[in-house]
Amino acid sequence: MLQEFLQTFGLYLLIAMGTALLLALLLWGIVNRMVKKLDIPPNATFGETLLHTPLLIVIFIDLLDFGLDILAAPVTWVLLDRWGLKALRGFSVIEAVIPFTQPIPTLTVAWIWARLFGADMLPGGE
Repeated sequence: MLQEFLQTFGLYLLIAMGTALLLALLLWGIVNRMVKKLDIPPNATFGETLLHTPLLIVIFIDLLDFGLDILAAPVTWVLLDRWGLKALRGFSVIEAVIPFTQPIPTLTVAWIWARLFGADMLPGGE
């Protein structure tokens, strides 16, 4: 009974992760174009960077994190570095390596928090 439950759960989890990765790959082109239009100050904090970043970009990073699990850490580090979103790198990588946090869209939640309560209510925001 337990073995059957674990197999079913594992299959559903694998399907969800595959779907998230597929959605992230579909968003790749759109996000790449959006990033080119960003104008983020060079010394922006985590919260300030979130305020300048469109929602679709943080959703893309969260989907990639869920789809790739722990393998998302180096991928997101490189992508965020190339895109000039250096303030988001540490948060994204820490969330990627902490077990069982992948289903939680933490960067999206932080983006919403920054919009509702301001950048100063987030880590690194003064």
